[in-house]
Amino acid sequence: MIRSLLNKLKSLFVSLNSSTGRSNCEIVTISWQANWTTYLNETVAFYRTLSESDKTLFEKRVRLFLETTPVEAGQIEVTDEDRLLVAASAVIPVWGFPDWHYFNVKKVFLLPASFNEQFECGQPDSLITGMVGTGPMSGKLALSKPALHLGFSNTKDKQNVGIHEFVHLVDMADGDCDGFPERLKKYAFSIPWFELVESKIAGIESNSSNIRDYGATNKAEFLAVTSEYFFERPLMMKKKHPKLYQALSDFYQQDVSRIADDIKPRKKAPCPCGSGKRYKHCCLPES
Repeated sequence: MIRSLLNKLKSLFVSLNSSTGRSNCEIVTISWQANWTTYLNETVAFYRTLSESDKTLFEKRVRLFLETTPVEAGQIEVTDEDRLLVAASAVIPVWGFPDWHYFNVKKVFLLPASFNEQFECGQPDSLITGMVGTGPMSGKLALSKPALHLGFSNTKDKQNVGIHEFVHLVDMADGDCDGFPERLKKYAFSIPWFELVESKIAGIESNSSNIRDYGATNKAEFLAVTSEYFFERPLMMKKKHPKLYQALSDFYQQDVSRIADDIKPRKKAPCPCGSGKRYKHCCLPES
């Protein structure tokens, strides 16, 4: 979600910067832990379906992100698992761009729940799960910790707030958050892309699409929402939105169809919502 952050939010981040002792440009050395590999393999479908050599490369890119980008919080603990999921969210959208570096994010801040524009949790308007700072607050990314984890534990709902927000950062790399990243501008199909977006947004607004409603907010949110869909339910998108699937495959330079094969045998696993029921009898959406 792209919003201008209010002065109160600015004060919070300034306080955060001063409390850690780690500057935005400081690089720390991180030693990879064996249990991190286990955690990624259990939790992140994208990683789990990579070849062994690509898993090693994924771990290297995760480590590089964490060495250059602090993940912090205020009153809650930040665990290794939190950091790994933030970094995985960053790496997945740019996996096809081996030299990519997020120059436009300097710090990630986790909150204990969804929040409002004043960073308050537990209020009637605390509906935000992710936010990229703009203007004077550029370089700051805020995420709800529970929503971050849910994005990876529920692999069927076409939602992942971590990936969503990092797609915004990819979009903003050319200076504008407009749903038209620089890489798309290099393709000859830029005009067809705009026509495709307009038609898909019209479908959302007429309730004739299975793309999440929030994707109709504007073109930037459409790119972020459909990217969540693309990375989580690729074969469903390929079936229901073939032109959109092909456009995103070309843009991200990735074949993510392997992820669908990983999801299928997990229907009998316990539901990630904690109900105790099998996933297929609880929160598994209909195809």
